[in-house]
Amino acid sequence: MKINIQECANLLKSWDNILILCHAHPDGDTLGSGFALLRALLKMGKTARVICDDEIPHKYSYLFDDIEMQEFSEDYVIAVDVATVNLLGSLQERYGDRVNLCIDHHATNTNYAENLLLNEDAAANCEIVYEVINALGVEIDSKTAACLYTGLTTDTGCFRYSSTTSNTYRCAAELIDLGADNGRINRLMFETKTKKFAALERLATQSMQFFLNERVCVITITNEMYEQTGTDEQDTEALPPLTRQIEGVEIGLTIREKKDKTCKCSIRTFESVNAADLASAFGGGGHKQAAACRFDCDVETAKKMLVEKSKELLK
Repeated sequence: MKINIQECANLLKSWDNILILCHAHPDGDTLGSGFALLRALLKMGKTARVICDDEIPHKYSYLFDDIEMQEFSEDYVIAVDVATVNLLGSLQERYGDRVNLCIDHHATNTNYAENLLLNEDAAANCEIVYEVINALGVEIDSKTAACLYTGLTTDTGCFRYSSTTSNTYRCAAELIDLGADNGRINRLMFETKTKKFAALERLATQSMQFFLNERVCVITITNEMYEQTGTDEQDTEALPPLTRQIEGVEIGLTIREKKDKTCKCSIRTFESVNAADLASAFGGGGHKQAAACRFDCDVETAKKMLVEKSKELLK
């Protein structure tokens, strides 16, 4: 059932023992949404915690480094920035059919939750969570503001993507006024690289291939690259935007090999192609210019299928 902001706030006021789920391979928006909501619920005296199937990258530690996670048996389950249950990773098995509330901004949301607060016009899920927290009447402190700002800046590419709206800017400005350190957060998210990541980025760039008159760019990240650089899948979040930076490229595909030899593809496009349409052809989803999907096959097979489907979408 679809609900509005106030109905969502009313549910949260009536609930306790709340488990918040972030999607696997977490990014700044799902984590920012989860920990901002957690902070608001804790301020209300609720018992709550956040979990994720994958380890949270160290660069996001400022979102939760002052929070002691509580242990309890959950009565209610909330998913944030999770369009489909398969994005929960292995948590899907335990919680996939138990989600009481989903707060999301993906047009491809499958309406799997008992209650769905959806605004597909929001550039970031944190825009919606910001409204929910205001509806709860909880004062937003600097830590909560930092969580929300993180979601805004990461899901908009530091406000560069066409999905960024005037409301996104207004929301960001209000969060800065509330104490979000925008300069520090932007440096951490976009300008700070570990030496290990720099080595992985070099290999990723060397792997670039072009197809369909160079309108499609493919980056391949293999397990061998992880081993060679001492990195893992969590270090790849900043790689997909590289494909959009090549002149003439309309579809950018970053294919990441997983330990079990299956793979995942992050898709980045410009306005000429809907990334979500490409992802949905393989059971995935996302936004018009950023989406993702998973494959139960090897990298080369996935690459071939993606390029073939890309050919259908390019006009």
